[in-house]
Amino acid sequence: MARPVIVIVGAGFAGFHAARRLTRLARGAADVVLVNPTDYFLYLPLLPEVAGGVLDPRRVAVPLADTLPGVRVVVGEVDGVDVDGRSVSYTDADGRQGRLAYHRLVLAAGSVNKLLPIPGVADHAHGFRGIPEAVHLRERLIQQIELADATEDPAERASRCTFVVVGAGYTGTEVAAQGQLFTGEIARRHPRLGAVRPRWLLLDTADRVLPGLADRMSAAAERTLRERGVEVCLGTSVTEADADGVRLNDGRFVPSRTLVWCVGVRPDPLVEATGLPVTSGRITVDEYLAVPAHPEILACGDAAAVPDPSRPGDITPMTAQHAVRQGRLAADNIAASYGVGRRRPYRHRDLGFVVDLGGWQATANPLHVPLTGPVARAVARGYHLLSLPANRTRTVADWLFSAAGTRPAVQLGLVPGAAVPLDTAAPELIRR
Repeated sequence: MARPVIVIVGAGFAGFHAARRLTRLARGAADVVLVNPTDYFLYLPLLPEVAGGVLDPRRVAVPLADTLPGVRVVVGEVDGVDVDGRSVSYTDADGRQGRLAYHRLVLAAGSVNKLLPIPGVADHAHGFRGIPEAVHLRERLIQQIELADATEDPAERASRCTFVVVGAGYTGTEVAAQGQLFTGEIARRHPRLGAVRPRWLLLDTADRVLPGLADRMSAAAERTLRERGVEVCLGTSVTEADADGVRLNDGRFVPSRTLVWCVGVRPDPLVEATGLPVTSGRITVDEYLAVPAHPEILACGDAAAVPDPSRPGDITPMTAQHAVRQGRLAADNIAASYGVGRRRPYRHRDLGFVVDLGGWQATANPLHVPLTGPVARAVARGYHLLSLPANRTRTVADWLFSAAGTRPAVQLGLVPGAAVPLDTAAPELIRR
């Protein structure tokens, strides 16, 4: 190739920030191509607010064409990597096959829902990894309250007003918090429900919510949820699911028509399809993010097993903070391979985390300063605004309208349940 071509697979946190950094570093010296199934970068941390009716889905969808000038965006699903031939194959929205040659390759394919072999879960649960799933959940919450209002059967009414979230990590905790506020508001508009109120259960096998955070933050989040009436069931898991409810490991059967699966993620099946060495299911890389024996290939984010310098012998966890930093470093190290700057190993400093619990509640530890309540809420929203690459003014407007009024509660029928199966991986990749 006369002109270097840098191909980036995936526009999640790692891929998006790698492409963004390369738009400045490449400076016309190389062609940057970004391949992604959608034409937007999803700001995943605000997705629970979409499900809770606070934000319009477009607020968390950052257009790639607008924010990555000079980058060629190819909308398609990468289904193979020819390491020896230095090319990637993909399928576009029309089902057409394409191939892209590369001089440098960044694998940032991200992750998909983590599946467990529990009877009925794959058929009756929905994950929470993208806009379609968030929109579907929002409409399902509205639908179930309306159907509960329409029936005269007390048992059916109770089951439709019961919502089960599995996984008390960041996503599951925020989904339960936002969902409880949203359904409570909807139920108040349906006086026929009488004393029946939405029931939310948050399940996890751990001994506390948000197990990755400090005890004080975890306890504050759990206290907020319990005060709102969320049933936090710790040391608890689902053993079976069907259309009428879920059976728990303590023998209880919980009648419910809504099961949200937030137990974690696994690397995209493309990782295995590349044939590259893996560590814990993620592509093996060195401290420079390069694949051993293939210095022209770098991997970052959830797809990569990046050595964690703060914990020798371990790899970095699957978090947005690590993905952003690794994406930027991948861009820097690629530029260094062309003589711009110098190659550096991955290093990081934990900046803390924020967990938005809706209303005026949140828990946060910016720079390891523990905060709760309205102050933490302000910090959480400030953090998201700074991290959101676009749509900031519209996002603030949605927040203000939500705080001043009610959340719109109408079903648009945009995303049927069949369109958001729990297993979001492409079937052909699963079979490989």
